[in-house]
Amino acid sequence: METPRTVRYPDPWVEVIDESFTQYLAMNAAVECLYRGARWSEGPVWFGDGGYLLWSDIPNNRILRWDQETNEVSVFRKPSNFSNGNCRDNQGHLITCERKRVTRTEFNGQLTVIADNYQGQPLNAPNDLVAHPDGSIWFTDPGYGSLSLYEGGQHETLELSAGIYRWDPKTQELEVMVENLEKPNGLCFSPDYSKLYVADTGASHKKGYPKQIWAYAIENSRTVGNGQVFFDMSPAFSDGFRCDIHGNIWTSSGWAGEGLDGVWVLNPEGNLIGKIHLPEVCANLCFGGPKGNRLFMVASSSLYALFTETRGVSLWDWES
Repeated sequence: METPRTVRYPDPWVEVIDESFTQYLAMNAAVECLYRGARWSEGPVWFGDGGYLLWSDIPNNRILRWDQETNEVSVFRKPSNFSNGNCRDNQGHLITCERKRVTRTEFNGQLTVIADNYQGQPLNAPNDLVAHPDGSIWFTDPGYGSLSLYEGGQHETLELSAGIYRWDPKTQELEVMVENLEKPNGLCFSPDYSKLYVADTGASHKKGYPKQIWAYAIENSRTVGNGQVFFDMSPAFSDGFRCDIHGNIWTSSGWAGEGLDGVWVLNPEGNLIGKIHLPEVCANLCFGGPKGNRLFMVASSSLYALFTETRGVSLWDWES
């Protein structure tokens, strides 16, 4: 007989694995579906100063915008060069992973390419990215967008090995920070920026490869220590994730083969404490809303949200 799930509040999509998870749950909140109509959703990013969320719809070659006041979705940019991950830099610009490049959207709407090659070799398909308080941008390039016709690629041979890069705003140059992972994918910093967490989704192309999240110590904002396995996601994949202010990692958990996919919540010690089950494969997520306590989850064709009792880590004041 299957053990029933422990439910904190009337939403059966939320599962408590460890009682410590309950402190991060809003008692009467429920998972909401805010939009349906994408093909493969990725890279959500919150703009508190505008009251809207942006995310990528990769196969449709566009960036969508959800407005919190009207609850309406519109097209922010099309074509988007098959954009994937998005974040904001420490000045508030939109920074976007696109096929073969990383761009910055200036405040006047113009695009600036900040990275499109490493030592003369074209980037493959930057995937996800995060901003550091020192102004640098860290991003992964596993090459998926160049290998997939569905995401704009041409089944190309990758010219660069998969890696994690750091873009320096002063020198405008790239530096390889991590190169021991098969397919570095989602990434985020710990609240104090002393750790970098990275998902390795190498099992997508290498049978039997571990499905793990790695942790790397960061010193002086640019020195990366030896990595160690933080959490084994098997049978699921971790794609994209973000930290809350308590150091918990809220990660997508796709293709688990359990009937439902969604989000797993890991505490700073690397223990699974809770799950949010969704009826679609979740690719990525972010925190947002006026108080930074609303979890936005992009899953296949849809955008979901859940109010929580924690806040996401951000370079920006949630109230602004």
